[in-house]
Amino acid sequence: MKLGIVGLPNVGKSTLFNSLTKAGAEAANYPFCTIDPNVGVVEVPDFRLKLLGDFYQSKKITPAVIEFVDIAGLVKGASKGEGLGNQFLAAIREVDAIVHVVRCFEDDNVIHVDGSIDPLRDIEVIELELILADLDVLTRRIAKTTRSAMNDKDAKKELAVLKKLEAVLNEGKQAKTYEPESDDEAAFIDSLQLLTEKPVIYAANVSEDDLADDGASNPNVEKVRAFAKGEGSEVFVICASLEEELAELDEEEKKEFLADLGLSSSGLDKLIAASYRLLGLMSFLTAGEKETRAWTIKSGTKAPGAAGKIHSDFERGFIRAEVVNYQDLLNAGSYAAAKDKGLVRIEGKEYVMQDGDVVLFRFNV
Repeated sequence: MKLGIVGLPNVGKSTLFNSLTKAGAEAANYPFCTIDPNVGVVEVPDFRLKLLGDFYQSKKITPAVIEFVDIAGLVKGASKGEGLGNQFLAAIREVDAIVHVVRCFEDDNVIHVDGSIDPLRDIEVIELELILADLDVLTRRIAKTTRSAMNDKDAKKELAVLKKLEAVLNEGKQAKTYEPESDDEAAFIDSLQLLTEKPVIYAANVSEDDLADDGASNPNVEKVRAFAKGEGSEVFVICASLEEELAELDEEEKKEFLADLGLSSSGLDKLIAASYRLLGLMSFLTAGEKETRAWTIKSGTKAPGAAGKIHSDFERGFIRAEVVNYQDLLNAGSYAAAKDKGLVRIEGKEYVMQDGDVVLFRFNV
């Protein structure tokens, strides 16, 4: 999974990125300090991995990962080259979802590019730039497709979809508000990698004082929540500066620090949970003496598709899957005991994978 972090300058973007990835991206109190998109890879916390690793005495434990791309602060006119221009918009065309950091805290020592705190205005600025950038892509694609559509039926169909999308964007709406009329049409739209087609998670960046009630007493956070609900997006409340402090602590110290603040989870945990919900993701597990590993797949994925996450040969030569729930396996005490109790199931090509499945794939190529 790949997430792009965007927002106006000085909203806490790079501070959040640093805390999530410990990658040390430069964070300073002036616009455009992030000159190149920074990339960091973060492990997805999964308590089941340690339990299964201990159970099998695995030599290696491999969690699922999320890749974060930190994009320089966008400003009004970015799609036309203002600020550092749309080179950064191109960097987020490949991500699965956009994390939009919105400033919801007051601090006279940290300047706001527009001089005041107004999260809805900030969201509108970024969304307009994404719409304009997508319109630029569509204009060029329409010009190209118009020429080939004269003698090509498929190109003619594509042109019709491109023009529908262009009309939606010209109304100031995002591409994701358009409902494809067929699976083929949906696949074509996905191939365009439009920025406004991507799911959005809003990170409401608050002061430490607003964390205890999850931002409920902060009117700016409530505005963001209401806006996100209207477009079907996720929101999580975070204090980026606090997350940066947490990033320096080991796991036990982190738990104690969070407990002292009356918090049960870190901002990273909230973001990962929001990402999985928004993108409809889940994890299945493979386990043994050599390695215990988590694999991220879309909810609803069937067994052969899950096997293909491990290796294309597994999917191509899929025979069956031996499946057991991780908790049933642990409770049984051994794989053999789980089999004896009938907890290990033999599943075929139509089996829909479930979160927490421990799987052994049988295949022949």
